[in-house]
Amino acid sequence: MRWIVFDFGEVISQRNPARPAMAAKLGVTLEVFETAYWDRDAYDRGGSDSDYWARIGSALGLSLDEALVRELTAMDNAGWLDDPVVETVALIEDLASLGVPLALLSNAPSTFGRLAEKVPWAKHFRHLIFSGDLGCAKPDAAIWKHTSSVLGSSDVIFFDDRASNVEGALAAGWDARLWTSAAAARAELLAEFGDLRP
Repeated sequence: MRWIVFDFGEVISQRNPARPAMAAKLGVTLEVFETAYWDRDAYDRGGSDSDYWARIGSALGLSLDEALVRELTAMDNAGWLDDPVVETVALIEDLASLGVPLALLSNAPSTFGRLAEKVPWAKHFRHLIFSGDLGCAKPDAAIWKHTSSVLGSSDVIFFDDRASNVEGALAAGWDARLWTSAAAARAELLAEFGDLRP
């Protein structure tokens, strides 16, 4: 049976709802905060929590002490993890109940990865792969090669909400599809796996 590989951010998760609270904690508007917050590439490639928040502080003209860095990191991780998309989790549960092999491939820091491994939906994945543990990130060629090696196969269906990641996976020979919603993915998978429980 083919593997199904899911992205995390804005597929299983919502767009981090903690962003306004983090902006308020730093005393800046959400718009100003987001100009720095979304510069996460180095963080996703193995950078530390302190380095990431130091870059944000520098961009905003702020000095962040260790206690504040820990608090902001906890807020950030909780925002991504605490309220997953119900429809996506239901799809994952239904696929797992059919015995479909599932994996997660996320551009995310290692600190996040250790927390994500403990949430209830994680048990449905045979492998959880986080870029922060690897030093490379989607859409790098190395990450598709690594994931195929872990799975023992390149025969996968991959869902990601970013076109650049879909294009990278397609170039690696994966059956990659742009994520728009759980309902749309469920409809696509009907042809592959037959009727899925609603």
